[in-house]
Amino acid sequence: QIVTEIGLLPGALMRNASLKFVCREVKLEVVNDDTDFSRAYAKGQIIRCPVAHHDGNYFADADTLKSIEDNGQVVFRYAESTNPNGSVNNIAGIINTGGNVLGMMPHPENLIEAAHGGNDGRGLFASALDVIAAA
Repeated sequence: QIVTEIGLLPGALMRNASLKFVCREVKLEVVNDDTDFSRAYAKGQIIRCPVAHHDGNYFADADTLKSIEDNGQVVFRYAESTNPNGSVNNIAGIINTGGNVLGMMPHPENLIEAAHGGNDGRGLFASALDVIAAA
């Protein structure tokens, strides 16, 4: 949330459309696999990811939405009907124009070990580590 509040990312996170805290697993679609955070995934891949939030409803005005969509800044979307909070355009994760800041309300860090129910979130961290190792 803080990355939108301080202006590192466009848009805002508002109260969930249900006005309730949401804690469950959702499915995300990888929309952009050419970022420092998503290279370990394939475009169109569906991954599982936990959410746990009360204010996870991503909102941006029409001009901002057009800009982030046109610039390829949407990295993850809630897949089909799994949008748990009412986020506009099913947006679950975006990057800044520089590609070095990712903001998302799902919690990939909570699904990185098979012992915890799966490792779908590991790709985000593997992607970032590959970028760091190559630097």
